[in-house]
Amino acid sequence: MSDRKISLALALSLLLAPAAFAQDADSAPDVDAPPVGGLSMGEPLTDEDRDPEVGENYVAAEFGDWLMTCVHTELEADPCQLYQLMQDDEGNSVAEINLFGLPEGAGGEAVAGANIVTPLGTQLTAQLTMRIDSGQAKRYPFSVCWAMGCVAQVGFTADELTTLQRGNQATLIIVPAMVPDEQVPITMSLMGFTAGYNAVNEANAANQAAIEAAIAAQEAEGEDGEETGED
Repeated sequence: MSDRKISLALALSLLLAPAAFAQDADSAPDVDAPPVGGLSMGEPLTDEDRDPEVGENYVAAEFGDWLMTCVHTELEADPCQLYQLMQDDEGNSVAEINLFGLPEGAGGEAVAGANIVTPLGTQLTAQLTMRIDSGQAKRYPFSVCWAMGCVAQVGFTADELTTLQRGNQATLIIVPAMVPDEQVPITMSLMGFTAGYNAVNEANAANQAAIEAAIAAQEAEGEDGEETGED
């Protein structure tokens, strides 16, 4: 049994033992009697009330219209992305974006990347169009469609990232496959983008440092094992 399970079993035994020993046949509650006081209806647990499981996504912070979502790992720091659920002109949630900074040189001209997910049934050949405020629009191809939707993998140059940080909103346009002569505009708010992007980069830098520390510890442990195994 793991230490965690042992601790849990011990805690439960300490919690239940006093009641078990204190009650006898005369003092035991009448299960047929109506409850004293009001019944507890319980309270839903939020992400803040419990520790996420390894591999589980959770919201680490909120920055304006953006969320910093992370994946819980066994390391001291978790990898994170900047997330926003986007809406069309009628307020319907129709797309989402996960955005993150890229290590220097990893993405060529791109200093940041994003996965933008649109609904199944999007006209793929029409691609995805994005315009930041009143700037020049750019078109991006879709990479793949899964059960969750169709994904466009987008890269942003340093200039485009600066425009995002200084902008008010971006407009994305998709075309429904069933109505190929119509365009659906989607609003992406940039409120809180800069603070959220900086926080994500800081979290991912800490995660990278934690990975390197874990690798170094494993290598050191292996070297110690080799030394102790020598004659």
